[in-house]
Amino acid sequence: MAKTILAVDDSASIRQMVTFTLKSSGYEVVEAVDGMDGLEKAKAKGFNLILTDQNMPRMDGLTLIKSLRAMPQYKTVPILMLTTESSDAMKQQGRAAGATGWLVKPFDPQKLIEVVKKVIG
Repeated sequence: MAKTILAVDDSASIRQMVTFTLKSSGYEVVEAVDGMDGLEKAKAKGFNLILTDQNMPRMDGLTLIKSLRAMPQYKTVPILMLTTESSDAMKQQGRAAGATGWLVKPFDPQKLIEVVKKVIG
């Protein structure tokens, strides 16, 4: 069965690129338009991996990660940040919140697939 990934980003074009890239590698993808939407979708359905942006309206990526990590079913699920933020301080906050990894936009589709394969197979 295909592994399911939740892609959370307020940019429709980024969601499209992420979805296209992952689907072409055999993953099932559910899109969310911001952190609140992502959290609601994560509560309704289990995911093998969550990809989230940092800067979004209603709920940012770090808040989303902390909220997910507080839920038993997401304690160990890999969560990757896919964001324009690349400072060490921001990455530190991401790790502290529970992020598994960090990818900087614009992303290389091949690199995204490699990282996803590494964390969920």
